[in-house]
Amino acid sequence: MTSKKSFKSKINLRARGRKVNFETLENLKDLLKIDVFRRDHLIEYLHVIQDNLGYINEEYMTALAELLQISQTEVYEVATFYHHFDVIKGDENKPPSLTIRVCESVSCAMNGADSLIENLDSYYKGTVRIQRVPCVGRCDSAPIAVVRFNPVDNADLTSVKKIVDSKAYDAEIPNYVDFKNYIKEGGYKLLDKIRDGELDKERVLSELEKSDLRGLGGAGFPAGRKWRILQEQESPKLLAVNIDEGEPGTFKDRFYLETDPHRFLEGMLIASEVVGIDKIYIYLRDEYAASRKILTDELVKVSKHFSHSIPEIELRRGAGAYICGEESAMIESIEGKRGMPRLRPPFVAQVGLFGRPTLEHNMETLHWVRDIVEKGSDWFTTQGRNGRKGLRSFSVSGRVNKPGVHLAPAGITVKELIDEYAGGMIEGHEFYGYFPGGASGGILPASLNDIPLDFGTLEKYDCFIGSAAIIILSHHDRAVDAAKNTMHFFEHESCGKCTPCRVGTSKAVELMQAEKWDIPLLADLSQVMTDASICGLGQAASNPIKSVIKYFPEEIKNGSKS
Repeated sequence: MTSKKSFKSKINLRARGRKVNFETLENLKDLLKIDVFRRDHLIEYLHVIQDNLGYINEEYMTALAELLQISQTEVYEVATFYHHFDVIKGDENKPPSLTIRVCESVSCAMNGADSLIENLDSYYKGTVRIQRVPCVGRCDSAPIAVVRFNPVDNADLTSVKKIVDSKAYDAEIPNYVDFKNYIKEGGYKLLDKIRDGELDKERVLSELEKSDLRGLGGAGFPAGRKWRILQEQESPKLLAVNIDEGEPGTFKDRFYLETDPHRFLEGMLIASEVVGIDKIYIYLRDEYAASRKILTDELVKVSKHFSHSIPEIELRRGAGAYICGEESAMIESIEGKRGMPRLRPPFVAQVGLFGRPTLEHNMETLHWVRDIVEKGSDWFTTQGRNGRKGLRSFSVSGRVNKPGVHLAPAGITVKELIDEYAGGMIEGHEFYGYFPGGASGGILPASLNDIPLDFGTLEKYDCFIGSAAIIILSHHDRAVDAAKNTMHFFEHESCGKCTPCRVGTSKAVELMQAEKWDIPLLADLSQVMTDASICGLGQAASNPIKSVIKYFPEEIKNGSKS
């Protein structure tokens, strides 16, 4: 064990920017409880500071820079990039000891988020910080308030106050299929067969290709083709699992993590075995505290069961940045940097995480691997409807009786989805319009209720299915208001790297507040954002604007101001 004195003699205490406070340095070491410091764990270390202090001040950032032997500027840039870090500059006041985050994205806004925020502000009068935040991935239970880490579904002042008064700040862990019960139900037998050579890897890959399983995070790239590409790359090869579902309207990944996490984990290990993966990184959005506890506990059990016969697995914690759902931005974040998209080529499959070939997958894609291989590709492909193939996990929220994750045939129409799965419209609400693919997927009117919901079916309507997040609007809602809400979200979440997105989202928010929209200017701005933005955030951010202009002209004619 290195003594404080000897440690002090080894570190560089030269004046580079702010001087290092040795006491703070030692306190930080005690907090982190490690002896070897890794640059790529910068965000993990910032989380430790934030969780323990409730904020991150300049002294701790300076100390962290010293431990990692990087510039103070680099630590500051990363800490201030992510929304969940409270960076205190100079003599700024510390935030209140308790923060209540209230979601203000589309589904929550429709269900009274503004009134909830006003009631909380009025009651707590500054003793508790009430913070407006973007989607927290619980749109089916809107409005949502998160008391530190504990989400309050269908929140009102009474239910939030109950949590605060009882100091129940940790997320409740739902009932789920744990390792013991998953094994009991035949779990990991398929993986064992592949590892033992009983089931040929080529056959596994062939079944995956024939199933036409697509990337279910939104991009829709064929999973089998990804595996083929990665098989051909030189080792070491890495796997990055994307569970940073920050798209307003989507919550399917959280649903599966909190019900049957090992089905995804087995799919992940099967992919690793077939492709030849050397190390796995799971990137989980920070808002999913219950999912994080589940994965932390269950990964320990998996590692003990398989000992050293599976790749090392690291669980990484996001820090509140929607942009990190984009694969290259996620990779930057795993490396401990600001989550900014990379220019391509080179593509992630060739030059990805830490410069190595990387297989990147959404969690739900891996969730289906076991079922497809065990039951055969035909089982999966025959599940579709209206000429489409497969199953889709639809995150349904808004004005329906049964919001939630509904497993339904690919190609189902929104009318069929509402009537057969979502329990119909809420009494007193008539179907008016819908988001077919989350905040960025555009908005369609009720008259277009017979379009098959799947990849490639919505593009001619200037929309797309994305992660299959369906938000249902009624005649009590307005598409203009929904579009304003989503554009505010995209302005907030833009990483700022490219001008079309950074300036375009901000300018669009401004223009959309006008009593009468300047349609030619908004249309031109939308096209520039689509054509010139580096990544999908800026390219798709204007879709709701285009939809309102095209499908809801009456709302603009009558004045767009709320």
